[in-house]
Amino acid sequence: MTTIDDLWYLTTQAEQRAEQVHHQLTDDYEEFLDRSHARRVSRPRFRTLAERIAEFGAPYGAHSVVYRPSGELLLVWHSGVEKWVVPGGEPDPGESFREAAERELAEEAGVEASYRGLAMNVRVEVRCDDYSTWGVLPLFEARVEHPTTPDPDDPDGEITDAEWFDDLPENTRDREDLLAWREFAFD
Repeated sequence: MTTIDDLWYLTTQAEQRAEQVHHQLTDDYEEFLDRSHARRVSRPRFRTLAERIAEFGAPYGAHSVVYRPSGELLLVWHSGVEKWVVPGGEPDPGESFREAAERELAEEAGVEASYRGLAMNVRVEVRCDDYSTWGVLPLFEARVEHPTTPDPDDPDGEITDAEWFDDLPENTRDREDLLAWREFAFD
C-alpha cells in the first residue's frame, strides 16, 4: 500500500494562495520595499505555516511599521520569542491584512496611527526536509503624528511592553529589514 504524503498537496495550495496575495498586494500598493527570507523549520512547524499560507497567503499575518516624523520606530516586546518586534498578527475571519494590522497595533501598542500604504512586502520561504513553500508578510506603513506613550493591552498576553526607538536594539527581529526600510523611506 502506498501512502500519499499530504504535505505535497498542502504546499501546492499554499503556493497558489501566496501567489494570489502577492499579486493583490503589488497591484494595490506602490513604492514599497521588497525583501525575502528563507527559514528551515521542523516538520510540525512547517505544516502549521503551510496551513496558514494556504488559508491567508501569509504565514505570520500582517504587521505595521509604525514611525514618528522624527524617524523613531515603535517596537513591542514579544515574550514568546524574547525579542523586540513590529506589532502585528493573523487576521480574524473576514478581516483584510490592513484591518488586521490596525487591530493588532491597537491591541499590542495602544496607539492610533495614519496608515499610508505598504512599507514592505516580504517573501517568506519555509523549508523542511524535501518540502518548501512560500508566503507573503505584508508590513504596512503607519505614522503617528502626536506624541503618544504606547500602552499594550494584548489579549494573547505575548506582548508585554512597547517603546519608541531611534536606535534599534540588537535583539530586534528582522532588524536589517527595518533599517533598510528606514533608509528607503527617509532618504
